[in-house]
Amino acid sequence: MRVAVVGSTGMIGRAVAGGLLARGDEVLAVSRGGRAGIDGARDVRWDPAEGPPPPAALEADAVVNVAGSKNDLLPWTASRKREFHESRVGTTRLLAEALGGEGGPRTLVNASGADYYGPREAPADETAPPGEGFLADVCAAWERAAVRAEGRGVRVVRLRSGIVLSAQGGALPQMARPVRFFAGGPLGEGRQWIPWIHVDDQVGLNLLALDDDAVAGPVNTASPGIVRQREFVKDLAAVLRRPAVLPAPAIAVRLLLGEKATLALDSRHIVPRAALDAGYAFRFTAAEAALRDLLA
Repeated sequence: MRVAVVGSTGMIGRAVAGGLLARGDEVLAVSRGGRAGIDGARDVRWDPAEGPPPPAALEADAVVNVAGSKNDLLPWTASRKREFHESRVGTTRLLAEALGGEGGPRTLVNASGADYYGPREAPADETAPPGEGFLADVCAAWERAAVRAEGRGVRVVRLRSGIVLSAQGGALPQMARPVRFFAGGPLGEGRQWIPWIHVDDQVGLNLLALDDDAVAGPVNTASPGIVRQREFVKDLAAVLRRPAVLPAPAIAVRLLLGEKATLALDSRHIVPRAALDAGYAFRFTAAEAALRDLLA
């Protein structure tokens, strides 16, 4: 199979490309600069600010789209919100509208997020309605843009991802840093659910979505072993052999991050029902085992 990975310079994009190459697939590494630096992949340049993807980006059997600006810990401003939205929704819209041509990709595996459901304590499988708030609105718009390709005869899978744990980037190094320096502890009351997933399972679910024609629509990508934040940081501290007893009061987190504090303080309780029903066997269902694999 030849797969175009859009957003191939990001942590998830590089991991998916690596998983494809490891099993013998061809990879088109699509990025704004056209130099993803992935051994064995063919580089293709596409900057969405310049218009639709070039034909070279669509010379594939399928597309994995994980493009989007980095979600760092800096507070949101109006300009950061616009960039966050457009890098996901605008890019996906251009891509979806370019699919469906004769001989072009017949499958689109498109990123989305657990934030689709908004903050919630009750578990949500893929049948749950969208939530409210900026992040939920972005995810809903992101998915609407991707679904446009269905009208062109393309099978679309929308991966609603939790927190992807990887030693190569993303949230885990940021979460581990205060624990390493003896300043870790629960955020707020620590009761919020953390929908984590090991990067190997994130790759595995991308491959499932590419390979299984029966998989379509939304798929929650989070371990069935979801834990509360205080349990997660306790497991992280055990792996790093550090104490984690210094709580960060919710008010301090909100003062530091502003509106973005929702990422740290709100529950996201999602259940990977579609993945389990499709027969996917998660490699990591215990947070401590996943953290030990990545950090020990």
